[in-house]
Amino acid sequence: MQVTLAILGIIVAAALLVVVIHRRNKGTDGFKLDIGNAAPTAAGGSDTSSEKTFHSRLIGLSIFSGISLGVLALRLFFMQIIASEDYAEQAESNRTRTVTTMAPRGRILDRNGSELVSNRPSLTVAASVDVLDNDIEMQLLANLLGMPLLAVRRKLQDQNESAQSKRTLAVDVSRRVVAFIDEHPYLFDGVEVQERTVRLYPNGTLAAHVVGYTGTISQEDLEWSEDPRNNSGMRYNAGDIVGQAGIEREYESVLQGIRGEQVVYVDAYGSVLSSSSSIEPQSGSDVVLTIDANVQRMAEQSLERVIKQVNSTGNRECDAGGVVAIDVTNGEVIALASAPTYNPSVFTGGISDDDWERLSSEDSASPLMNRVVSGLYPSASTIKPLGVLAALDHKIAAGDSSYNCTGFWTGFGEDSGQYCWNHYGHGIMNLQTGITYSCDVVFYEIGKGFYLSDNPEGLQETYRKWGLGSKTGIDLPSEESGRVPDAEWKWNYWDTSPDDVRQWQGGDSTNLAIGQGDILVTPLQMCCVYAGLSTRGTIWKPHLLKSVRSATGAGTVIEHTPELLYSIEEPPPFFDIVINGLKGVIYEESPAQAAHFVNMAETVAGKTGTAERAGHEPTGWFVAFAPVENPKYAVACMIEQGGFGSTSAMYVVRDVLGALYNEPDTSTAVDATGAR
Repeated sequence: MQVTLAILGIIVAAALLVVVIHRRNKGTDGFKLDIGNAAPTAAGGSDTSSEKTFHSRLIGLSIFSGISLGVLALRLFFMQIIASEDYAEQAESNRTRTVTTMAPRGRILDRNGSELVSNRPSLTVAASVDVLDNDIEMQLLANLLGMPLLAVRRKLQDQNESAQSKRTLAVDVSRRVVAFIDEHPYLFDGVEVQERTVRLYPNGTLAAHVVGYTGTISQEDLEWSEDPRNNSGMRYNAGDIVGQAGIEREYESVLQGIRGEQVVYVDAYGSVLSSSSSIEPQSGSDVVLTIDANVQRMAEQSLERVIKQVNSTGNRECDAGGVVAIDVTNGEVIALASAPTYNPSVFTGGISDDDWERLSSEDSASPLMNRVVSGLYPSASTIKPLGVLAALDHKIAAGDSSYNCTGFWTGFGEDSGQYCWNHYGHGIMNLQTGITYSCDVVFYEIGKGFYLSDNPEGLQETYRKWGLGSKTGIDLPSEESGRVPDAEWKWNYWDTSPDDVRQWQGGDSTNLAIGQGDILVTPLQMCCVYAGLSTRGTIWKPHLLKSVRSATGAGTVIEHTPELLYSIEEPPPFFDIVINGLKGVIYEESPAQAAHFVNMAETVAGKTGTAERAGHEPTGWFVAFAPVENPKYAVACMIEQGGFGSTSAMYVVRDVLGALYNEPDTSTAVDATGAR
């Protein structure tokens, strides 16, 4: 303050001096002495003498100097008085840096408290950026860690962390490496061994598509975390480890802990001189899932076993599938498995290019893809119960309607005839037996009835009413909504084709009625449909979160509340027809199929499905719920190119029901009829 006042005093004195000089010069301005024979007289007019010019320049210089000094004085006043605190903070920030420490992520547990994902300590070698200046030290590190010199250099050049933060060179290093560094500190200046935590998957691949994996934050996610529109409250630094898939990503804000911070003092070159205050990292909260690890394990093992079994019959195309089990009373997902699977631990410490290529390649059947929520397939005959409800609702059929199946249907003429899957024919069928024996002719008639009716899209309305064509809203990323095709969709989709091809035809309606053609659904959607059929119209939103535990105690901070997804009203007799038809599938359609369910105490209802695909083996479906009298669980399975649903997906559903009720399948019967 005293310096500021002294400078201001000098500036004021200089300004006064300018004013005095100006006033003295002004006293002789405008006249000159005319020395001659007469007395001195004033002479007007301009004076172009050198003295006058000098005076004018001096005046201009004085004014300019005064203004400049005034501006400097105002600026100095602003800096020293008004903005002094801001500049003090900037000066402080120039000599301090904040170094952050990652916090342990919260664990992921199954419904019974078993660990699906936890943390483990990892010995990590880290080095300061200054090591880049020492080629010998870098070469020693490369030799010790078994890494190429170029790899060490690139890690040290990583800009994802602050200049003062140590660069991670290697994780999970051996005790031998640690001992060598500790014994030769003079060789490894700026290098230290840190104990960090990394993700641990104690059960290997178990529930991989549910829990997901972690990795370094992407530039896109980093920018979003800094966007004002981001209301999550989460802020990240470059290089942070975040959830990339599954629950790890969906509940990132819960699992991610609070970073630790330490303030360090640095010199003009950025070198750390000393440290100041520090805040210890706080681990994230534990997430408890609705998944039952034992049922989940059975679902995964059964999927793998059945795919191998199908391969053993000569069908080498079968390599993928998915299964999901839901509690129909509240929407809890008890098991969710997708095949092929992967081990999330491959992402710990960073995944190699070769591993990433293998996991994301179609040649490997895309192991990272969660087929339960992201896979899209024709529903095949599993959709037929909805066709019956649609026909009854729109009076396309009645409870006592009957149909004669000869194996070949000519409802649109001989030239447009369509086969039933049973080319020999089913004989006289009604709506209930049409479901039980999956008679295509019954549903060709339903499709034709809608096509010729005043409401040709009544089928689509019913499908959408039951959730098809829409996401369920499950708490997992990358869910697909599927597709319910209609006349508008077809017209737009085939926009380069002739008009007669773009028009909706009768065959489109009959295909839609049997779940073939352009309809696409996910296994999760079909599981929700059958959950709704079991409860006679109530569908709860499927979810995986059961609760969130407190990060600082043993209590629970969040308990999931079930959310109603759809409430569909149908007359009880309509549901009776459908549910009795589904019971018939289990116990009447095929003796071999029935043999796998009569050894259960609970009554089961379900449906097979076989989705045709030109040039490939069919995709097999099976969806069921139990007990029929007091429904508790719905299970849906799809096996890509697995053949008939009764010879592939049915076995997986039975195994999952066996795990749910502790009633394993003891039958060895094989269905040779190809029930669809």
